Amino acid sequence: MTVSRRWKITVMVVAVVLTVSTPFFWLLDNPDTGQLVAASVQGATGIAGLLWALLQSPPAPQPGVAAVDTGKARATGGGRASTGVRRPGAGSGPVRVERTGDATAEGPGSSASSGVDLG
Repeated sequence: MTVSRRWKITVMVVAVVLTVSTPFFWLLDNPDTGQLVAASVQGATGIAGLLWALLQSPPAPQPGVAAVDTGKARATGGGRASTGVRRPGAGSGPVRVERTGDATAEGPGSSASSGVDLG
């Protein structure tokens, strides 16, 4: 189970607040047994929450897209050519493009890309 960074930070802050506030219950005037038990449970809960948040593994990396040594591409008469990665609207996740070669566009309305094409 992966946990978002925001949730992890929230749990850590709450755990620290619970843990730090525990001694205040012991410093109150004449705490009875119930107050001492509650303070102990509160401290243990805070420490457990802090340890849980610290021990969570980072989220798994997103799978990426790679284009390596793809060769030549040519577009004519309004065509579109890409020797890299075409990702309309920016997409998501990592992209790696290496040695993609030439891309040639000829004529009105033609376009060519040899890297990452966001169009």
